Amino acid sequence: MGVTQSLIFLLSFQLLHLIKGSTVWLNENGYEDLVVAINPQVPEDANIILNTMSMIKNASNSLFEMTKHRFFFKSVKIIIPKTWKKNTNYSRIKTESYDQADVIIADYYMKYVDDPYTLLYEGCKMKGRYIHFTPNFLLNENLTNVYGEKGRVFVHEWTHFRWGVFDEYSRDVPFYVSEKATIEATSCPAGVTGIPVFQDCRGDICKPRSCRYDGQLYEKGCVFIPDIHQNISCSIMYMQYARPHNRMENLRTAAETYLLHDIETGSWVGIVTFDSDATERAHLQQITNDETRQKLVQLLPIIPSGLTNICAGIHKGLKVIANKMNTTYGSEIVLLTDGEDPGIPACFNLVKQSGTKIHTIALGPQADKKLEELSELTGGLKLSAPDGVVPSKLTEVFSAITSGNGDISEQSIQLESKELAVQHSAWMNTTVPVDKTVGNDTFFSIAWNLSQPFFFLRDPKGKEYGSSDFIIDNSNPYTARLRINGTAEVGDWQLHIKNVHPATQGISVTATSRPAHYDAAPVIAAAHMNRANTAFNPVVVYAEVSQGFWPVLGATVTATIEKDDGTAVTLELLDNGAGADVMKNDGIYSRYFTSLQGTGRYSLKVKSHGRNATTRLSLERNQASYNSGYRENGKIYVTAPRPEFADEELQVQLGSFSRISTGSFVVNTGDPAPTYPPCKVTDLHARIENRTIVLSWTAPGGDFDNGKADHYIIKTSENLLDLRNNFDRATSVKCSDLTPKEAGREESFEIQPENKTENGTKIYFAIRAVDDNNLISEVSNIAQTTWFLPLKAFATLNHQGNTNGANTVVIVAVTALCVAVVCTIVNTTLCLFSKKRGRLEIEKMQRHV
Repeated sequence: MGVTQSLIFLLSFQLLHLIKGSTVWLNENGYEDLVVAINPQVPEDANIILNTMSMIKNASNSLFEMTKHRFFFKSVKIIIPKTWKKNTNYSRIKTESYDQADVIIADYYMKYVDDPYTLLYEGCKMKGRYIHFTPNFLLNENLTNVYGEKGRVFVHEWTHFRWGVFDEYSRDVPFYVSEKATIEATSCPAGVTGIPVFQDCRGDICKPRSCRYDGQLYEKGCVFIPDIHQNISCSIMYMQYARPHNRMENLRTAAETYLLHDIETGSWVGIVTFDSDATERAHLQQITNDETRQKLVQLLPIIPSGLTNICAGIHKGLKVIANKMNTTYGSEIVLLTDGEDPGIPACFNLVKQSGTKIHTIALGPQADKKLEELSELTGGLKLSAPDGVVPSKLTEVFSAITSGNGDISEQSIQLESKELAVQHSAWMNTTVPVDKTVGNDTFFSIAWNLSQPFFFLRDPKGKEYGSSDFIIDNSNPYTARLRINGTAEVGDWQLHIKNVHPATQGISVTATSRPAHYDAAPVIAAAHMNRANTAFNPVVVYAEVSQGFWPVLGATVTATIEKDDGTAVTLELLDNGAGADVMKNDGIYSRYFTSLQGTGRYSLKVKSHGRNATTRLSLERNQASYNSGYRENGKIYVTAPRPEFADEELQVQLGSFSRISTGSFVVNTGDPAPTYPPCKVTDLHARIENRTIVLSWTAPGGDFDNGKADHYIIKTSENLLDLRNNFDRATSVKCSDLTPKEAGREESFEIQPENKTENGTKIYFAIRAVDDNNLISEVSNIAQTTWFLPLKAFATLNHQGNTNGANTVVIVAVTALCVAVVCTIVNTTLCLFSKKRGRLEIEKMQRHV
């Protein structure tokens, strides 16, 4: 069954608007009146103009990213030689001239030389004279392999020209001896990976060989050949030709995965991109087969362009939906951006009235702070993804967006998402369990950021899938995908990946599947973060693991929380009824998150898994009370007994299963990162055991339910209200030798009551935990026990002496025996009476009793 909702992508990247048009001036972070002059000796070629515009446009994008959204190119003027044909698009120059141009396009006097360069008169921080490009550099695409992408080359030269920055490489001294007595390449920064090579040339034929070591450095003529892809950001003044981590590539890979495998068949999808304006890339169309999905993938943007005008994108998206559906009600928009837009509030009323749900994805730390308000206004998801060298984090975020129509039979379920930095020649081995509730349309994806690793996949029966079985698209050469035909085998799928690249590289694995049966609910997991409405308003992480409406117990649930510009924190979530977890065994696994790293966006990833164990379904949840019957006018009316389930009915053999779920949370400006006290103990129990009172509870942490407390304070009283309202004045229980355990562990403590404690005495206990900062938890729940020692065995009657004590025991025993006999007689009489009459009214039975 397909879904019929409308869904439209809105994809935005923070890049710059370029207008076609000497002194460059800065206007609101944009460089205006940049003058490019073509030398009159250059033969006429319209492609020189087009390629120059494209180069500066791409340079504007790169400059904006490299300067953290500070600078871009706003307007450019190109001086055309008079010798070229006139064109109605050309206008007369004003004060611009060839001699004062910022960029000159002209041939060298020497042939076959196309080095871009900047003429500098003065030193650092001083502006240069001009930037020089040859026509061949602009026209010959093969030179990209030599100098790098033309836009990055322009930024390299612009940095010389505008700020007087010098090159950060050395042809004369390509290597140096480090403080550790090792030979290092002269690079910026240190740590650039590559290999020293000597070009052994004889005539026109050159063969690379390893450099010889002369005892201190490499031989003269040895050069450093860097890896084209680097795990670290390289200075634009060192390697402008390096291919840096590309956020756009990650977006395209994640969006491809979403379109090809995640979004349900029957959905309507369109694609809109926006910069300073918005463009419809794909009209709204229904996904009916793989061919439709592939066509949409081909329409995804490859390079970003333009400023960020979110409202323009929303207007265009709503128009695309309305053009097909005649309404925007019931539709959904997935809006992703990495840029800022102060104009977002201008379309708040529009989105409220549109009847369209907007899911927002904030990519990176620069995404606009008001972005989530669009989701809050429309009930959409608020998601965020930090940058990464591989697209796994963004893929996880996309997977959280489903149709929301309640029918999960066609929904994609993420089984695994894993990312590692793998060293040279090291293996990344991953087990992906496929349980019996999933298996249709199972899909594996491997992504890398430098060069293709060696890999193979083995199914539970031993069948292997090599790299040749995976699909690697030419438009995305850093991702390999494999779809399993039919229903995947139940069991563990083993994925083995070896990094054959000379340096460490990032590698990620993603696996998704769909339910195996339409009428059998799959195991699913949902995750989110929220503020607790308690003191300190701590953040709580929740994960619900269920099969249909049944909670799944006994799973191992781990949460990873990552700030947009910080380090990741890992927590084990618990369903033990302690700390942040409100109810034990309800399938909701919880934990306080106490490692806030200041304001910003926090992304959440939760992995829930079980390994070859019987998974128990739970009936213990907040639920309406079951009425066993009622009495009216003296008569008792009994309802049908509540259905009882045998223990084996509550146990499901799922085998091994794994689920990935995602969420995010925003910490607003001004939120502190406080030091938290231990959490309240909520499961304190007391019992009598061998003339000893035994207290038991779940250990809190030092910071709520994380870490461990420093010590406990235990109080007791025979008056509940006194203990609850005046904890500090209650009687202390000596517990100085009790050392708190790690949060979540079971604690137990034995207390010897005073000898004068009488049988039948009710005793109440409460506990507070104290951390190493002397912060104290709230008072625990009140535990109660009744002191009662069993009576001694019957004593032999002494007719000659005092037998009061023995007589007392005999009297009690005889009394109990008499009561038992009376009850037996009454019950027997009633039973006979019932059989005799055939029917006994309850009110008569009560009178006889």
